[in-house]
Amino acid sequence: MFKNVLSRLLTETFFVERNVRNTPLLRRVAAVSAPVRSFTDVKDEAQPPFDTALLEVLVCPLSKKPLRYEPKTNELINEELGIAYPVIEGIPNMIPQEARLIRKDASDTPAQ
Repeated sequence: MFKNVLSRLLTETFFVERNVRNTPLLRRVAAVSAPVRSFTDVKDEAQPPFDTALLEVLVCPLSKKPLRYEPKTNELINEELGIAYPVIEGIPNMIPQEARLIRKDASDTPAQ
């Protein structure tokens, strides 16, 4: 039985492979090229708006304090810790490792 299955498998595999190579439709499909998008293409597209109603329930995962939305940079800002979480395609990325440190104002630094 094993011998019959093996011989049939080899015969059918060879038959299918031989027919696929000789099919002109597959050669034409393989020759078609698709446009390739790069990361720079995404920047030109308009970002979906952030739903500010989410600010009522979103808090910083580190300090558990409310966040402020900054539309210029499309980020959620935690003033207390000085970090900004990016909003990507309308979805806030609340992973602390992905947050960006923001500079404090010069008035916050102690005078020397």
